[in-house]
Amino acid sequence: MGEKFLIDTNVLIDFQMNVLSPKADEYIDSIINENFTISFVSYIEFLGYKNVIKPMEDFVSLAEVIEINKIIIDQTILLRKSYRIKLPDAIIAATAIVSDHTLISRNTKDFEKIHGLKILNPYNL
Repeated sequence: MGEKFLIDTNVLIDFQMNVLSPKADEYIDSIINENFTISFVSYIEFLGYKNVIKPMEDFVSLAEVIEINKIIIDQTILLRKSYRIKLPDAIIAATAIVSDHTLISRNTKDFEKIHGLKILNPYNL
């Protein structure tokens, strides 16, 4: 099995708004077509976005959503104690670490210092 990816909310929104570069768009599209995985936090954030329309709801409903569990909770607590990171970002990072996914996010500043987190910024492709 190849590398697994967890797509952050900002990349989902950028992908849906067609603001990614052609190379990034093609890359994200291939990931979505192969294994579309997001955190439950991204699911909530994406659907809570004020400009969500029905096709966006249909799009995100195709994702595999990783739900919270005790292991992710414990990892989130560890991240919050170790780094200055907002709770939603800590949950997303913990989810990626626990599930051994590479996090795809343009918000690398908040994540880059987290030990054990693999991160990819689609804007750097």
